Amino acid sequence: MSTNSPAGAAEFAPPRKTPGKAALASFLGSTLEYYDFFIYGSAAALVFSHLFFPSGNPAVGLVASFATFGVAYVARPIGGLVMGHFGDRLGRKRTLLFTLGMMGLASLGIGFLPTYEQVGVWAPILLTAGRLLQGFSAGAESAGASTLTLEHSPEGRRGFFTSFVMTGYASGMVLATLVFIPISALPQDQLMSWGWRVPFWLSVAVLAIAYWVRTHLDETPVFEEAQQFDEVKSLPIRDVFRFQTPDVLRVIGMSIMSVMQTVFTVFGLAYATGTVGLDKASVLTVNAVSIGLSMFVMPVTAQLSDRVGRRPLLITAALGCSATIFGYFWALGTGNMTLIFLAAFVNMTLFYSCFNGIWPAFFAEQFAAPIRYSAMAIGNQLGLMVAGFAPMIAGLLLGAGRNGWIPVALFAAACMVIAGIAAYFSRETARTPIADLGGPYLKGVADRRSARPLPARTPVP
Repeated sequence: MSTNSPAGAAEFAPPRKTPGKAALASFLGSTLEYYDFFIYGSAAALVFSHLFFPSGNPAVGLVASFATFGVAYVARPIGGLVMGHFGDRLGRKRTLLFTLGMMGLASLGIGFLPTYEQVGVWAPILLTAGRLLQGFSAGAESAGASTLTLEHSPEGRRGFFTSFVMTGYASGMVLATLVFIPISALPQDQLMSWGWRVPFWLSVAVLAIAYWVRTHLDETPVFEEAQQFDEVKSLPIRDVFRFQTPDVLRVIGMSIMSVMQTVFTVFGLAYATGTVGLDKASVLTVNAVSIGLSMFVMPVTAQLSDRVGRRPLLITAALGCSATIFGYFWALGTGNMTLIFLAAFVNMTLFYSCFNGIWPAFFAEQFAAPIRYSAMAIGNQLGLMVAGFAPMIAGLLLGAGRNGWIPVALFAAACMVIAGIAAYFSRETARTPIADLGGPYLKGVADRRSARPLPARTPVP
């Protein structure tokens, strides 16, 4: 950028990027988000069907419990739309502080809810309300954290630094599982009375640490530059659909890949412990280790994507997940924990983590800075709605007999194929300078300016 004087040039110089601090803040925020989501998923699979949805048919209670898991994914696009608007209007940092506090308070509140036996029908109503608030917050978190970290990252390393958004997913999963392992081993009466509440109460500790780190983080240089040049949009979502609707649709398609995660962690847990009869602590341990190891895989694959491109790795990961989910469910049927771990390692640690480490940068890179937060949030969260209801869909698809899991695996595999196709038709962005991202938006704005000449681009005092 340029100004008329050296003093002006100093005044409007781009702020310093702090990629390490941004990656840490995003890591901690995602840890809280996914810790809260995973403890809810574990509780939905193990206890909520008994405490909040009593029914003479256990299968009906479990499907109802999974439905409350899914309603959060209905709230997520709304949260993405509302908070994405403020993220593009008021700044990434301020919006993410608000959503972080909302998530923490919602989870703490769920830990204090009365059960159906205590308040009747109000119990599932209050549980659903808390879950909706979680979903509203989460709808803004991943897109905001990805946008913030991407805009703080140096050229050529955007994939690596932004991968820590989803490294927080693995960290949150491990924390949630480690908390639930001793909880699930409690006597049944203690688990049902107070044990299930403890993981929700403990989320306050993660919230406090994440909130403190984010208060010490600077706003992104990209957003501050947009403010200086008066390029912040009054209604970002209008320009999202005016210039980049196809990109939103492709992000929706790629986001369906999260079906693999919820089928593996939520439905897979219920199937392994309820249908196959495996030990709860053993299955939770396999989940924790296989996803925990992905904390090392995601930054490596994301760094590789900075060199070879995002699309080839995303497509490979999608196809790999599609094939290996069959091996995972087959291994569950054997009851052999060694086979189960190996199948989980290949499916979740290697292939799914490859996709998971790259998409935060890739999705954000599809859009221009003035609309990036809103566009990514809407596209990502609409796709995630399928993932939210995937455990319920899987429960309905589950057939009888030892091969009853095959329709579930076909469903998960089909979703990964859709994600791979969407990645194939997306623009490669690994080597595109950050100022040139969101080509359709930039071209559309330039065409409008050429048709109706605008004042020269000058900083706002």
